[in-house]
Amino acid sequence: MAETESLSETPLGGLHRSLGGRMVGFAGYAMPVQYPAGIMAEHLHCRTAAALFDVSHMGQAELVGEGAAAALERVTPADVQGLKPGRQRYGLLMTPDGGIFDDFMVANLGDRLFLVANASRKHLDFPLIEQALPAGVTLRPLPDRALLAFQGPGVAALAGALAPGLAALSFMGVAQAEIGGIPVLASRSGYTGEDGFEISVAAGQAEALAKLLLAQPGVLPAGLGARDSLRLEAGLCLYGNDIDETTSPVEAALVWSIGKRRRMAWDFQGAERVREELANGPKRLRVGLLPEGRQPARGHTPIQAADGTPIGEVTSGGFGPSLGGPLAMGYVAHPHAADGTALALLVRGKALAARVAPTPFVPHRYKR
Repeated sequence: MAETESLSETPLGGLHRSLGGRMVGFAGYAMPVQYPAGIMAEHLHCRTAAALFDVSHMGQAELVGEGAAAALERVTPADVQGLKPGRQRYGLLMTPDGGIFDDFMVANLGDRLFLVANASRKHLDFPLIEQALPAGVTLRPLPDRALLAFQGPGVAALAGALAPGLAALSFMGVAQAEIGGIPVLASRSGYTGEDGFEISVAAGQAEALAKLLLAQPGVLPAGLGARDSLRLEAGLCLYGNDIDETTSPVEAALVWSIGKRRRMAWDFQGAERVREELANGPKRLRVGLLPEGRQPARGHTPIQAADGTPIGEVTSGGFGPSLGGPLAMGYVAHPHAADGTALALLVRGKALAARVAPTPFVPHRYKR
C-alpha cells in the first residue's frame, strides 16, 4: 500500500473521509482499507446483512460496432458471441504463450458490450483490446463513471424496494434501472461470494447514490480489507497474487471460463498451452489451504511436502472471519494437489502443518 499523496481519487473520496475511512494507496488510487467498525465487523456484516464498497478504481469501457463480440474473442477464450442480451460473463485476457494477462467482466447490453477491468491493469488491458479491433469496432473507456458493490444477503430486498426491476435479476443478469431517480447499470454479481449487485453510475451522481444506499436499514460501508478477506473465503482470484502472466487457466483452475465452443475450435490466443495442459495435466495447480492452529500464512510463504520437499508457494493468505481461523490459496506441484493432502507452510522459518482443502471455503450464495 502506497502513501495517499499524489494518488488519484474516486468520486467518493470525500465521502470516505467523512465516514472515517482509513485511506491507503491501492492501484494508484486513495482507497478506504477500513472504517471505524473495523475489517472484522465489516466482513461479518457483509456475510449477514448488507455492505457497500467503492470499486470506482476499476476500469469501465464500452465496445461498440458491428462484430464487437467476435473482435473481443481475438484476445479472450470466453464465448462472447454466445452471450445473450442482459447477461454478463467472466473472462480472461490471454498472452500468446497461454498466460493470463488479466481477468475481466463483459456484459451484453444489446447494442454494445460493457467491460469492467482490474484497476491495476486497465491501462494495459484497453490497449491490448484496441490493437485487436477491426475497422468499425471501437473501444470507449468510461472514466466518468463510478462503480459501487452492494453485497450481502440483505441487499436483494433493499435494492428491490428502491428499484423493483433489480429484484428479478438472476446471478450475472444485467439491467438498466433507476435507484432513487438516479440512472444506473446494475449487474447481479460481486466479489464476496454473497448475493449482491455491482452498480455503474455517472461519477457526478455517485455520492448521492452511495448516501442513499447507506441510509437504508442495516447497511454499512466496507473497505478493501473486508473485500479481500471476503473474496479469499469465496476462493476468488486476485490478479497479481493468484493469477498473472505466468499462470495458465488450467493451473489456476479457471478452465470453466473458456467457452465450450472455444475449446472445440482452439482458435484463441494461448490455446496451445491450454490444450497441452488439459491433455497431459499441468505441473502445478491452484489449491485451497487450511493451516492448523491460528497462525496465518501470507503471500509468498513457501509450501513444503510432508517430507520437507519444496512444492509451491502461497499466493493469498490471511484470517477468515467467517471461518474463525486462517486460510490461504497457493500453487502446489500437481502430485500434491488432492484435497486432504498434508503439507507444511514455512512461516518465519517454522513449518506449520496444513492441508489442501476445497474452495470456496465459505459456500457461495449467489442468486440462481
